[in-house]
Amino acid sequence: LLCQDSILEPLCFPEQPADGTSAPSPQGPGSELLVCLFCPESVPLLQKDLLLKHLLLEHKLVIADVKLIADLPKYMLYWRGRFLEQPVTDFCSVIKTNSTGPVEKQEDYFLLCDVLPEDRILRERLQQKRLEEVLEQQQAERDDSSFHHVCMFCSDEFTGNRSSLLNHMAREHSFSIGLPDNIVYCKQFLETLQNKLDNLQCLYCEKTFRDKTTLKDHMRKKAHRRINASNHEYDRFYVINYLELGKTWEEVQSEDDRELVDDEDDDWSDWQAHPVSAVCLFCDHQSETMDQIYTHMKEAHGFDLHKLRTELNLRFYQQVKLVNFIRRQIHQSRCYGCQEKFESREDTVRHIVADGHVMKLPDVSTWNQPQYYFPTYENDALLCTLSDSDEDEGGQVNHSEDVPVIAEDISNLRALKQTSVLNQLLKNRSSSS
Repeated sequence: LLCQDSILEPLCFPEQPADGTSAPSPQGPGSELLVCLFCPESVPLLQKDLLLKHLLLEHKLVIADVKLIADLPKYMLYWRGRFLEQPVTDFCSVIKTNSTGPVEKQEDYFLLCDVLPEDRILRERLQQKRLEEVLEQQQAERDDSSFHHVCMFCSDEFTGNRSSLLNHMAREHSFSIGLPDNIVYCKQFLETLQNKLDNLQCLYCEKTFRDKTTLKDHMRKKAHRRINASNHEYDRFYVINYLELGKTWEEVQSEDDRELVDDEDDDWSDWQAHPVSAVCLFCDHQSETMDQIYTHMKEAHGFDLHKLRTELNLRFYQQVKLVNFIRRQIHQSRCYGCQEKFESREDTVRHIVADGHVMKLPDVSTWNQPQYYFPTYENDALLCTLSDSDEDEGGQVNHSEDVPVIAEDISNLRALKQTSVLNQLLKNRSSSS
C-alpha cells in the first residue's frame, strides 16, 4: 500500500545519554520487553531506541511518531502479528533511496505511520485505553482515605487525603507540584522527590550539596523550591500528558506559570480579581457575564445555547462536550453541521451563517463523546458560564438526571464512586465499543 502523497518529516533517533540508558518516557519507566516486528530481537522498554535502531538498520523499517504511541509494547506486538499474516508492503509506505541512480544501488525503506487507517485506529485505541487506566488510577487516589505521608520539609504527618499534604507544602513551604486533581501516581511522585532530597539534591537545578542545611539555604535563596520542568522523569505524574498527545506539562507550565519570587513578606491584601472574559464561539468578541455572551451569540450569529439546552434536554456535562466540540470544529475550519472543510476560520463562520447551519447539530453521538470532556482551549471561560443546575423552565429540578459535582474532601466515598464523571465516561466508552 504505497502512500505517494504523504509528506514524510525528517526521521532521527534521540542521542543516548552517557550512561547508555534512554530518557524516561511520559508513560513512566517499566520493565516490559519490546519485541522486534520481524525477528526474536528484544530489549527492555527503557532501551526502545536500541530496537528502533535495529529496525532501521536490519529491517529498513521506521515507525513514525514513536513518542506519541501510548503503549509501545502492545503496538509492537500487534504489528508483529499482522506482518506474519501479510507482507509489510501491504501496510507501509515505501521510500526508495537513490531513486535516480543505478538499480543495484537503490534500496527500499518502509514507513509505518498513521496515514494507514489501521495504524491510526490502533494508536487511538491504545491512547484511549491508557487514558482510561490513568483516570481510574486518579479517581482511586481521590477516593483513597488511607493516604499517609510525612512532609519532606518539616516532618509533619498527614493522613486522609493527599490534598492535605500537597496544600500544606504549597501553603507553608511555598513548594507546589500542582493541584491534586492534576496529579496521578501521587505516592510514587512524592517518593521520587524524597529520594532526591535524601541524596542532598536540589529539586530544581538538581545539583548535589554537602549537607541538608546548605541544600535548604540554596533552594530558598535561589527560589528553587519547585521541580525542574525540563526533567521528563516527572511527566508521567501529570494527567495532561495522557490527555493531549504531543503536549507535555512543561509546555502547559510555560504558558500559564510565572517565576516564583522568594519574598517572605509578600502581602496579598492588595490582590484584585480580574473579571473572567468569555469568548464567543464564532468570533473574537468577549463578554464578562453569562447573559452578555449568550445575548451576543444569539443576536450576532443566531446561536441560541439556551434553546439547544432546552430542546435537547442537555445536562451540564453534555453542554460542556457540545461547546468543546463546536470549538474544535471551528478551530479546525470545519462546519460542525455538515462537516465541510474550509481554508480559514473566517470562511467557516461565513458558511455556517450563510447556509443556516448555526443551529444545525450533527447526531448527538458525534459530539457526546468522552474526548470532548476536555477543553479545546485551556482557558475557555465560556465553560464556566454554563448552567450547572438541571432546573427546567418552571424551576423544578429533574432529580433523575442530576449529575452531582462532589468535592474532593467529602466523606461519602460510596456516592462518589457511583456518580463520578469518570464512571460515566468509562460506561460510554464501553457501550460505544
